[in-house]
Amino acid sequence: MATEVGIVTEISESNMALVTTQRSGTCDSCGAKSMCHSLGGGKEAQVNAINSANARVGDRIVISFQTTSLMKAMFLLYAFPIICLLSGAIIGHNFAPVFQMNSSALSAIIGFLFFFMALCFVKKRADRLASKDAYRPKIIRILERGAAEQKQEMTM
Repeated sequence: MATEVGIVTEISESNMALVTTQRSGTCDSCGAKSMCHSLGGGKEAQVNAINSANARVGDRIVISFQTTSLMKAMFLLYAFPIICLLSGAIIGHNFAPVFQMNSSALSAIIGFLFFFMALCFVKKRADRLASKDAYRPKIIRILERGAAEQKQEMTM
């Protein structure tokens, strides 16, 4: 399970929190980096996370990402289209003599056809997966309450 520390900047009515985090070196290789939004191209990023710890604006929190879900998503996004491309190329190469065509041409045509079909499948599947909680980061712990809330507790 991958974790990051951040600060809650906004809470929505659907129990989602907008969290600002510092980009780390691991962000570059992350399969879910498209879910995070860079702030001004700098080192800060914003991510929508499920507010399972009932955090409030200003709280310093820990968010976690299910690595098994990330691995499944990365396979679907990266490996599956390439496997389809190669499969199509092999099928095209093997069926070229049957259709009396150039094996390279038929390999390219069927390979790219399979590749684009895979991309369409990935797009449909990704839209469905994005709505599932297993593929979203979650706030798992509150490290420190926000400054406004600490002042309110001290006056009580």
